[in-house]
Amino acid sequence: MNGPVGRYTEGEPIRDTKAPDGPIEDRWEKRKFSAKLVNPANKRKLDVIVVGTGLAGGSAAATLGELGYNVTSFCYQDSPRRAHSIAAQGGINAAKNYRGDGDSIYRLFYDTVKGGDFRARESNVYRLAQVSVNIIDQAVAQGVPFAREYGGLLDTRSFGGAQVSRTFYARGQTGQQLLLGAYQALERQIAAGTVTMHTRHEMLDLIVSDGRARGVIVRDMVTGEIERHLADAVVLATGGYGNVFFLSTNAKGCNTTAIWRAHRRGAMFANPCYTQIHPTCIPVSGEYQSKLTLMSESLRNDGRVWVPLERGDARPPAEIPEAGRDYYLERIYPAFGNLVPRDIASRAAKNVCDEGRGVGPGGLGVYLDFADAIGRLGRAAVEKKYGNLFEMYERITGEDPYAQPMRIYPAVHYTMGGLWVDYDLQSTIPGLFVIGEANFSDHGANRLGASALMQGLADGYFVLPTTIGDYLANGPYGEVDEEAVAEAEIGVRRRIDALLTNDGDRTADSYHRELGKLMWDYCGMERTEESLRKALERIPELREEFWRNVKVSGEAGELNQALERAGRVADFFDLAELMCVDALHRTESCGGHFRAESQDADGEALRDDEHFAYVAAWEHSENGPVLHKEDLDYEYVTMSQRSYK
Repeated sequence: MNGPVGRYTEGEPIRDTKAPDGPIEDRWEKRKFSAKLVNPANKRKLDVIVVGTGLAGGSAAATLGELGYNVTSFCYQDSPRRAHSIAAQGGINAAKNYRGDGDSIYRLFYDTVKGGDFRARESNVYRLAQVSVNIIDQAVAQGVPFAREYGGLLDTRSFGGAQVSRTFYARGQTGQQLLLGAYQALERQIAAGTVTMHTRHEMLDLIVSDGRARGVIVRDMVTGEIERHLADAVVLATGGYGNVFFLSTNAKGCNTTAIWRAHRRGAMFANPCYTQIHPTCIPVSGEYQSKLTLMSESLRNDGRVWVPLERGDARPPAEIPEAGRDYYLERIYPAFGNLVPRDIASRAAKNVCDEGRGVGPGGLGVYLDFADAIGRLGRAAVEKKYGNLFEMYERITGEDPYAQPMRIYPAVHYTMGGLWVDYDLQSTIPGLFVIGEANFSDHGANRLGASALMQGLADGYFVLPTTIGDYLANGPYGEVDEEAVAEAEIGVRRRIDALLTNDGDRTADSYHRELGKLMWDYCGMERTEESLRKALERIPELREEFWRNVKVSGEAGELNQALERAGRVADFFDLAELMCVDALHRTESCGGHFRAESQDADGEALRDDEHFAYVAAWEHSENGPVLHKEDLDYEYVTMSQRSYK
């Protein structure tokens, strides 16, 4: 680790000073009461920028506008409702215990900490579980059409990592319906004049003046104009960075530029190596495929996962009798069966495919079979629950999942890492708040299914509006240093000019594809010291070649998607390097970070709590990354080896 590959230095420890002490169930109420308030007249004098209009950003902008702040909102889509949250399918968790099956706030808290392999903060996770019950009431009041039982009560189903039924859903369109609820609230505030909306604008840098976040530099993606926007606080709600792998379940536009630019301005980046591989995706179909399609984890409620018992059995699934099938999740994990957490289900699928028992082209697939559910419930009942998902699968693959099993394989989905934030959701730059998947979140080393929507809406509707007020109570923060604004804008223009004037012969997409394959092969579902060192040798070489040989057509002052993609790929190179440094330094396995050198006799992730029970917060430095450790102390949950057997 002291050689040039993977080099870093260690700085002072970092600590979350905002989390209250005392009984865990009282901490959020204690923090809300201690937070300073801003009176209504003063709120009208304060400006807040919110970047991103997904569940976190949309709900935050709407709520801050309703509270009376002057909000300016940005998104790179042509409408706020096109944010990637709309693609979420299966559901949203909440500890309401409508089923009477033993759920509680404490059980949701415990399941989340355990599911994250004991690498999350207790205070944050408990608050998330508390707030979850309010989210459902908020969404229902907005008219979100959650599924209901025959008697009219809200229905729930199970998701991975839990033995209770706590996931509220709207068929396979939960993200879409929740986003439309937030979008309605946002549009109401736009009409009221409290929120100013800028669509088709991309944030390209953060303005930091006198040590505080005071604005953003954005590019109008239609005209190419570079704009500066100032405020008393900035909120980033720009999602995750899974597209560093090129092939992922994320929309093609999802990128890391906003949070990476903030990182280079001083915001620490936490746990970048924690990447979630989702077990239920449609397998890769060809060399030139540009993205992957998620099949909701909710399908594992009724679908059974299996592969042929014998290596190389190429018979159609209908011709393989029960005795010739291996329902491997049910066999290995009898207590949770097909509902084990995503990291465990993904590695199990990889293992059986590595054994030569995979199905479909290249043997990179396993079956997700609904024959039992159709026989038990009837086709109509299955169609009512999952019909749109089945239709989507058939349109993409040309196969009827009612007549034959789906073929699925793990793919990059969600990133648990992100900008470091304290209990107030404030980064290491005062005035810069980060919410939703853009922060390093409440999920530790692995996110349980149906918890992304929960966290995004908890942050936007309930947490940020309280905690940002504590910061803004000391505002307005006066004039912004013109030199700081000019420096940020000049940097953006120079970067754009460097890309456009480069006389190369390769597209940014071709470099992105090569980087993504490198990351999947060397820092994907399984990592080793050897693979990570290979990646850290190749990434700088590829990045240097990119800046020397990339070809970006078109002009700066126009709609130019080639320019947009090139800027995003450039940031992915830098992020990829930090991800590999983080993965190399963490020689344990935990959750979505699986080091092949660190596993138990059964092939399960083997943590090293003595040396790695901390959040790795990385500071940007021109001399290489600087590691700051935030120790994780557990008072209410005992750290133990995860078992779902």
